[in-house]
Amino acid sequence: MPSKQPPTLGSLALQATPHLVHVSPSTCHNLSMFKDLLKEYRRLDDTITMRLNRSNAQFRDRDRAGTSGKGNIQDQACAYVWKELVENWKRRTEMINYCVDVVDQSMEEKRKSLTSEEGDVRAQRKTQAAMFADEVKRNQVHNELAIEKIVRQRSLDAFRSRCQYFSPPLTDSEARKWWDAVHIQESP
Repeated sequence: MPSKQPPTLGSLALQATPHLVHVSPSTCHNLSMFKDLLKEYRRLDDTITMRLNRSNAQFRDRDRAGTSGKGNIQDQACAYVWKELVENWKRRTEMINYCVDVVDQSMEEKRKSLTSEEGDVRAQRKTQAAMFADEVKRNQVHNELAIEKIVRQRSLDAFRSRCQYFSPPLTDSEARKWWDAVHIQESP
């Protein structure tokens, strides 16, 4: 009889990577769902110090068991966490940009609709109300881009405090792009 895996509890539960979610236009128009999804994806950034501690312990255990990779334990742990961070940042940025486009497109459709409803005052008011609601959504979604920069910077600061000598390999162009982008933001 195969042994049943125990449920993930405690700090290990926090460390679990969020599952991939396919975002639809309805997700973008539902601000509560959109923000909840971002909150789940930002959990990695919120638990960066704990993740670094766990990764160090994990790679130390692998080293003791003789199954570690090349390089020192700290470098391996930093590379592992960095890869997770970059993947997560990329997913969140894609999701936010997708929703920005969806909401902007919805606004544009309503603007066009408004001009075609020239004589119908009631329809114009209804469209204007919908445009106002979309404008609020648009501002909220656009604000997430600014919040994302702050979250990434905070995560990078925590990461660099623990991985002072880490630099992504030149062969990993995606990680390099994020590394350079965050460093450009720091420049005065």
